[in-house]
Amino acid sequence: MNKFSTNKRAGTRPSAFNNAVRAGLAALAVLCGLAFWAMPAQAADLTYTQPIQNTTQSLTGDGISSDTYFVKAGYWDVHLARFVLHYQVSQLADRRSSDITVLLNGVKFASFRPGDSTGLQTQTITLPLRLLQGSNHLQLQGQVLNMVGGTAQRVQTPANWLTIYPESNVQFTYALRAPDRSLRSFYIHYSGLDTISNGLSGIAVPNAPRNAELSAATYALAGYSRVMTNEQDQIPIAPAGSATLKNRAYQVVIARADRLPADLRWTVAAADLARGAVIQTVYAADRYTLVVTAKTDALLVKAARFVANQELMNETRAAKKIVTAATRTFSSSLQDNNGHYLLASPAGTQLTGAGHQSAAYFVTLPMDQTNAAGSQVRLHFRHAQNLDYARSLVTVAINDTPIGSRHLRQTDANDASLTLTVPPKLTVRNAITVRVTFDLALAGNASSGADNDQTPWAFIDPQSELFVRTKPVTTQLFTNYPSLFLKNDQFDAIGIVRPATMTASDFATLTNIVNLLGNFAKRNTGSVTYYSKTPDASVRAQHNLIAFGTPRANRYIAALQPHLYFQFDRAQQGFISNEKLSIESGYGRRLGTAQLLTNPDNAQRVVLVVTGGTPATAYLGSTQINFQQNIVNHSGDLIAVDSDNQVYNYRFKKDVTPGTKPSPVHELIKRSSLVIFLGVAGVIFVVLAVTLILLLRKYGKKGGDAA
Repeated sequence: MNKFSTNKRAGTRPSAFNNAVRAGLAALAVLCGLAFWAMPAQAADLTYTQPIQNTTQSLTGDGISSDTYFVKAGYWDVHLARFVLHYQVSQLADRRSSDITVLLNGVKFASFRPGDSTGLQTQTITLPLRLLQGSNHLQLQGQVLNMVGGTAQRVQTPANWLTIYPESNVQFTYALRAPDRSLRSFYIHYSGLDTISNGLSGIAVPNAPRNAELSAATYALAGYSRVMTNEQDQIPIAPAGSATLKNRAYQVVIARADRLPADLRWTVAAADLARGAVIQTVYAADRYTLVVTAKTDALLVKAARFVANQELMNETRAAKKIVTAATRTFSSSLQDNNGHYLLASPAGTQLTGAGHQSAAYFVTLPMDQTNAAGSQVRLHFRHAQNLDYARSLVTVAINDTPIGSRHLRQTDANDASLTLTVPPKLTVRNAITVRVTFDLALAGNASSGADNDQTPWAFIDPQSELFVRTKPVTTQLFTNYPSLFLKNDQFDAIGIVRPATMTASDFATLTNIVNLLGNFAKRNTGSVTYYSKTPDASVRAQHNLIAFGTPRANRYIAALQPHLYFQFDRAQQGFISNEKLSIESGYGRRLGTAQLLTNPDNAQRVVLVVTGGTPATAYLGSTQINFQQNIVNHSGDLIAVDSDNQVYNYRFKKDVTPGTKPSPVHELIKRSSLVIFLGVAGVIFVVLAVTLILLLRKYGKKGGDAA
């Protein structure tokens, strides 16, 4: 019996084993199938088109030179890269002799002649993959020759021109390397050009976020916005699981530990939370998530500042980071340079060739500062000695406005310097382009096509600099937005008053507001505090405030009604007419506004109100303060946008730089002529008074004696 039983079990065991093997193989096949379906998003060839400039650029003269830059993501395996040039050349150009040479990172690799056409032309040039780097310098050099007396000649005239159009771009075909589990790899992919352009990045918060969670999300979004080069793309803040985030493969989830989505809560170890805030990657199939969580609000915000720090994220090769109160998270790479900004690279800038040769340098000032008296361009350079010095010049321009020029001199060819003062009234905002131009004329009638030892040249030394003496900008207009909310490149005590219950439109409005603030906040320091109720008077007086939403959902906006430039009707459903615009009642319900007010509690501070009768119309008001290309179009203190995207721009303030009222003594000092007049009048009054007293004493005494 036992033997039979044993044999029976022995007979059935192989069958069970085989079934288990089959089940295991089936499960493995399913997993492999899932992996196979997940892989194409990472392994298939993708394409990305990167614009190389935003404005039409016209180059004039016989010799032309243009510089532009583009980037290649480090996680791309590039199979093909092409430069697509959209251009037009002068109708006078000789097509058989004019030529254009293309350089990539200083190496010449292609030349072509313009086509036999007078209109818009397109030239597609394959870029050598071996020359590609992370950051790439693309140059165009060449000559536009005119027909003079039947022969093609280089003639320095405005009629010789090449125009490059903003449709020019670099096209990549590449395979995507999937991110590993390190914070560094996630950060690089999450903030990648293609990831953001394809709408694959997002920031998730709980469905009913707390103020601290929104503050943390703001720091994180600002950190990504400040390093983004996508000028028309955003990373949205939205509730976890919302339609906004549904198809975004890369997400940063920010929440208190007890408020994490259920599918992520188990991934964070209690032991880690006991040590501090936790930042860790969680990958599943084709979804890549960075969890940012903590038990306390303070640690959650601290962790978000870590995520907002490009250096720290790029340096972290672990899949998990514990952030404690002692962790240093502040940005350190961006310095103010004490006003000294080097122009050339450490290797200097070499310019070669006769005629008009130039180099452009870009300098970024703190957003809350502008040029003041005393700023200078200090240029150090060398140049060839075989020049016609009567015709050879060096010229410096700031934002295409010439500030000075000088003839080159043979005596200092090997060690020349030039110091030019930047006009204090020259408006430079925070972005400055310094262009150094050499006109290198050869002696006699020598052609620039002569032998190499006759070719003129100039070299700009790496010690060349722009010294900027700055002054604060306090103008309360959109021309000074968002710098009004920044100080020393960081958030300047910003208070954001939000609706207690936020809709999808409210989150979209918030995303627009934070995106532009983050573009200009170069440090992850400063403070952003959220309020779901009206802050008390002391808080309002100490902060630059941003209030968004409807007056029914945001009581602070309702309380600001007397101060609004566009005011609401009694039902708070739409705007009413004012001195700038007649508004029909139905039209008033289709308007959204962004209004930049002087803070009623402190004239040195401002209040930005983004509002409308509904969350959707309030969102319209935010669509002009989301990107740099939009805000530069507005010079007033109110922007109104209707549902048909009609945009209005008005100025209401008379005094756009309110300050403390000066003392009477200060006012007198400012008016020196009045001081002199009053002084002379005082002296005359004293003399007359003394004379009168003496006369009264004299004749009063005589009268007494006569009596």
